[in-house]
Amino acid sequence: MIKILASLCLIGSVSLFAAIDKKELNNLDVEALLVKDMTSKQMLYAKEPFKELHPASLTKVMTVLLAIEQGNLNRSVTITREMTQVEPTIAGYKRGDVIRMEDLCKAAMIKSDNDAAKAIAIAIGGTEEHFVEMMNAKAKKIGMGHTRFANPCGYDNKEHYSTPKDLLKMTEYAIKNKKFNEISRIDKYTYYSLNTHREFFAYTHNRLLTRYEYAVGVKTGYTAKAGACLIARAKKDGHDCVIVMMNAKGDRWKTAKNIFEQVLSS
Repeated sequence: MIKILASLCLIGSVSLFAAIDKKELNNLDVEALLVKDMTSKQMLYAKEPFKELHPASLTKVMTVLLAIEQGNLNRSVTITREMTQVEPTIAGYKRGDVIRMEDLCKAAMIKSDNDAAKAIAIAIGGTEEHFVEMMNAKAKKIGMGHTRFANPCGYDNKEHYSTPKDLLKMTEYAIKNKKFNEISRIDKYTYYSLNTHREFFAYTHNRLLTRYEYAVGVKTGYTAKAGACLIARAKKDGHDCVIVMMNAKGDRWKTAKNIFEQVLSS
């Protein structure tokens, strides 16, 4: 009986790992890639999991997570001149606009607006510098031992880096939060300044959310140095998979969809 059970377990293990075409993934022009089956807790593929790289706007997962955990997402935030001093992508806030914290979180996650991320940081931390200290403290607490944040937006900086393994840890922590999951899967959103009633639109950069029916988040990122980055999650028929991709040279959407199709159909 023991031998039979062992054989069945082996067969299950083989069929699980056979779901990933590792040869195909090895040929991808991507600097780092992780694929984890969240249902079985098995790492299905890993390329350069411990390499320190620029995370670009994947950073905003931590920024928004801290805002959510602070609570009171209905609080109003008055936009200051400092909050608007960012590089694109931006929502286009003006000094004096009053924006709900939850709307700032959605703008930062969905459209990756840097003025929204900076507004979150200053509103919660008092200063951007203090908020960055909070980001690093949280990273350390959840086991991101090879990560250092230097800003809440994801700008390239030699002191701003993470590893695919650490970003996976961050994601695994974040997706335990119901509100985070709710926000990260939204593909478009409209909101208003509470005092001027100016209208703002947020459209996702995550093409999987509009092209792949099983996609449920999480975050995209891009800078000249970081390249195209992606944390993606999909769920189908009880299966759950997360991908972390950094500096992808090819079509990251097609790559992610192909990986999900292999894992979720097994």
